[in-house]
Amino acid sequence: MGHLLDRLRLDPPPLGRLGEHEELALALKDAIGTEPRRPADVLRTYTESLEPTVVSCDHPAFLAFIPGAPTKAAALFDMVLSASSLHGVSWLEASGAVAAENQVLSLFADLAGMPQGAGGCFVSGGSAGNLSALVVARDTGRRRLGLAAADPVRIAVSDQVHSSVGNTLRIIGVEPLVVPTSDHRLTGAALAAALDAASSDGGAPVVAVVATAGTTNAGIIDDLGGVAEQTRARDLWLHIDAAYGGAALFVPELRTRLRGIEHADSLVVDPHKWMFAPFDCGALLYREPRLARAVHTQDASYLDAIHGADGDGHEDWNPSDYAYHLTRRPRGLPLWFSLAVHGTDAYRDAVARGAEIARYTARLAEETEGLELLREPELTVVLIRRTGWRPEDYYAWSKRLLASGLAFITPSVWEGETVARLAFLHPGITEETVRSIIASLTQDA
Repeated sequence: MGHLLDRLRLDPPPLGRLGEHEELALALKDAIGTEPRRPADVLRTYTESLEPTVVSCDHPAFLAFIPGAPTKAAALFDMVLSASSLHGVSWLEASGAVAAENQVLSLFADLAGMPQGAGGCFVSGGSAGNLSALVVARDTGRRRLGLAAADPVRIAVSDQVHSSVGNTLRIIGVEPLVVPTSDHRLTGAALAAALDAASSDGGAPVVAVVATAGTTNAGIIDDLGGVAEQTRARDLWLHIDAAYGGAALFVPELRTRLRGIEHADSLVVDPHKWMFAPFDCGALLYREPRLARAVHTQDASYLDAIHGADGDGHEDWNPSDYAYHLTRRPRGLPLWFSLAVHGTDAYRDAVARGAEIARYTARLAEETEGLELLREPELTVVLIRRTGWRPEDYYAWSKRLLASGLAFITPSVWEGETVARLAFLHPGITEETVRSIIASLTQDA
């Protein structure tokens, strides 16, 4: 407990470093054996040898991938949750936890403009949410068209869709209809052309469309309104992957960029990204939850007790009915606690800070000789080119930054070229740190 409290008091936490294979093999050599070891000794192995080689996602200068930055309140309540060994499968076993999680899901649905009655559950993240939602989209589409359970169908996706969607389609046996993007954005016009062509190409019918609200690589938001217009006109399921960008709903100035999200039949938002919840926390919402129940409810004699109505005639809300999972922890509770402690205005301000610092970084890059801003950030991802650098130069720069303790930034590829990619989420990042990072881009090793 002392170590946990000490860690929570760190502001900021240590950035961490890359571990060497040999040092970790040596540290773990005798960690597990036939005889017991003193817990204090095992903890020392962790604190002295393992923890330092883990890069802290909650460090303000963790700017790689899509960071995480849980509030202290959320992290503390995650400890309460873990210590309580709570089960989150059903209303029967966890009615209080499920009710609190549903309060958060209702907040998200209201922010997105989804109708009353929308709901779902918390899953481990965007990948699990995409998989669960697209199974519902597939099966609902088959029923709408009067197809058999094994009949082939297609789902339309852009050429910029998240990798988890491609993986999902392979898992569930659905062929993608890949729609080309304009400036990396899926538009209603491009979707209409692709769907018109697909109607006469002899392929399987299209039953759903996936749009993205905040691509991972560049934070680009699809033409959600135009895409929704096409899905409504053609009676297709609209799934919106807002795992990263969904937090923008908290900020009125950013929310307008997500216009059209209210038409989603299913929506994924990852609070462990830009909503300051601990890993692993993904929110999955359905416009009509009954359609998800028809697909995901698991039938077994030992599960009969959790299905049906309660004594007042109210239908029980079982999170296991809305995704592929059964056993689950109530992973939405730390977020519920943090939202209740801080209030939604604080969340609005913290989300807005990420977008603000991204714009500051973009202006700084534009003003710095030798650097080129590749596109104006829509959310919080900034892409920068250093004139004359090769891929190895970016990777060497990344290693220097981490070794110095200044920041953790990993390069990415943009239109076939390796570039610097900075993803801002932590509201504690300072302009001074950003200036130091930008200055480091202009220095050679």
